[in-house]
Amino acid sequence: MSSTEHGALLGPADIRELAATLGVRPTKQRGQNFVIDANTVRRIVRTAEVRPDDVVVEVGPGLGSLTLALLETAAHVTAVEIDDVLAAALPATIAARLPRKKDAFALVHSDAMLVRELPGPAPTALVANLPYNVAVPVLLHMLDTFPSIERTLVMVQAEVADRLAAAPGSKVYGVPSVKANWYAEVKRAGSIGRNVFWPAPNVDSGLVSLVRRTEPVNTSASKREVFAVVDAAFAQRRKTLRAALAGWAGSAAAAEAALVAAGVSPQARGESLTVEEFARIAEHKGAAQ
Repeated sequence: MSSTEHGALLGPADIRELAATLGVRPTKQRGQNFVIDANTVRRIVRTAEVRPDDVVVEVGPGLGSLTLALLETAAHVTAVEIDDVLAAALPATIAARLPRKKDAFALVHSDAMLVRELPGPAPTALVANLPYNVAVPVLLHMLDTFPSIERTLVMVQAEVADRLAAAPGSKVYGVPSVKANWYAEVKRAGSIGRNVFWPAPNVDSGLVSLVRRTEPVNTSASKREVFAVVDAAFAQRRKTLRAALAGWAGSAAAAEAALVAAGVSPQARGESLTVEEFARIAEHKGAAQ
């Protein structure tokens, strides 16, 4: 479709022209794949259920394809961009293509993993096409740092999407699944083909929806304590929890005591446990003493 049919949004020709003007070549190191399809960014905004009163934070806006689509709907968008050239160019792109919303846009030029605060009102939604190599740590960092984020929709590598949304007992259930579930109800929200990106990645992408829990996991253990159990349980996937948690607990016998006290079989494996069960194990560390 031509850019006129999509108004302010960027089409394939716009993206390539912008990149050429800026001398931008997408880098593998930063996992950069720019979305060049206006229908796809509109679909992401729809799937994210972005509302007119939402304050959206976007990580890795790139040339601004998704940013423009978010600004069409949301009250405010704050974009976090690490790349010097892209960060410098984005405000001008917004001002040129969506002038009426330029004051509803803020840019944070930083590594998302280092962001501890954002300008303006607290974000209510996180919507992002996350670079493949840092998707999970960035997602968890943002959910942890900004408890006001109620709804999240991220586009990630299909395999990462499967992992994040996996349920206990699934082959791909692991650390990302449990940690994401600490914060939110997580589900797959669609698939994205390779041809909507430039350059086209050699993997498919998936959308993951995360809706923050209205009630946090009911536990007396801290997040740090629970995540320590999760990390230990999956560090040696093939081992029973009695063996895998021996280092964490101080010995295999101490691990067994904690597991029994938590009502979890010492012969179970990490991939069968819910986040609530990991929390119970954390609460019973030192049960043998």
